[in-house]
Amino acid sequence: MIDRPQYLKALRTYRDVPLVKILAGIRRCGKSTILEMLKADLLKSGIKKDHIIFMRYTSEELDEGMTDKDMYKDIKARMADGGRYYLLLDEVQEIDGWEKAVNSLLEDGNTDIYATGSNSRLMSSEISTYLSGRYVSIPVYTLSFAEYLDFRKESRLPAREMLNEYLRFGGFPIIALGNFDERSAYQIAEGIYDSVITNDIARRHSIMNYDLFNRVARFIVENVGKTFSANAIARFLKSEGRSLSVEAIYNYVEWLEKAFAIYRCQRYDLQGKSVLKTQEKFYLADASLKYCMMGFNPKSIAAMLENTVYFELKRRGYDVYIGKNGTKEIDFVAARRDERIYIQVCRNMPEESDREIANLLEIRDHYPKYVVTLDELAAGNINGVKIVHMADFLLSDGY
Repeated sequence: MIDRPQYLKALRTYRDVPLVKILAGIRRCGKSTILEMLKADLLKSGIKKDHIIFMRYTSEELDEGMTDKDMYKDIKARMADGGRYYLLLDEVQEIDGWEKAVNSLLEDGNTDIYATGSNSRLMSSEISTYLSGRYVSIPVYTLSFAEYLDFRKESRLPAREMLNEYLRFGGFPIIALGNFDERSAYQIAEGIYDSVITNDIARRHSIMNYDLFNRVARFIVENVGKTFSANAIARFLKSEGRSLSVEAIYNYVEWLEKAFAIYRCQRYDLQGKSVLKTQEKFYLADASLKYCMMGFNPKSIAAMLENTVYFELKRRGYDVYIGKNGTKEIDFVAARRDERIYIQVCRNMPEESDREIANLLEIRDHYPKYVVTLDELAAGNINGVKIVHMADFLLSDGY
């Protein structure tokens, strides 16, 4: 088992704090393994094995018809004495009303509770009712580039060569741990995508026209990193002889978000200092989800470079926005407490450099500004704008 220390660090921070720790992310991003890491860490710190209760609630292992009351009674029955118990609950959203069981265990048991989940039922409004102010959400993403190198360290290739592999294969741990060719890797990614679309969305929301929903999902995947418009999708479907309301499209998008398949990036007006409600973009939980359906196309690499930078910023705890500065666009404005950085992403320099750098130079403040590129020869500082290779950006601790 390869550790993912940033998640273990977060869990240690909240250990024995009277909050339910919820690890949330797309299927197969490594949540269950993080719970295994936590279990090992608890044992190492002196917690007795029989005071760690690890329960899996995946559909394959779940007793049919299990209710929240069954869940509560089952866990309570495993607590043999009045000592402190550490509850590690995997994929809890498979239990209807799991929030009630967890809330009861938190209230009347000497417990420290950790839970994982992969879809909207984990983030339902019921949490506000039963766990209001009593939980903390820890987002889990697919592997960062640094983690990918740890998973693939037997290859011994230079980091910049490994970056090409990472950009093509994505960061699902199951793919990174195997020695798969491209076809096999994308078959695995396609299986994950199908599971999310079918189990976490279509069945859960009783979608009647699966083909139409799947077409909307594919449209978003095809257009990752581009400005989103439900009306544009409706017009596109109409051109194919299909009909779907704008309201239904917004519902589909919301369900994709809540299954952690896509992430919304809002636009921030740098002059008005406000978040805008229009012209949003969406990024995919992992690049392999696009390539498994569309195949790898070098022409799409620019959008997926943005995708990679977006999630690296999210992993580092930034709130990430698209920047609007008058008529100019900044790829990313990233804010974290009193910090802020501006980033433009481009594949090559210097062909794209004039526009990228000019847009950054028009921002009149003292915060750091970067152009992140794949250009092997590009590096340095142009009028205060730092030019950084993608591999260096992803591996640096200094941003």
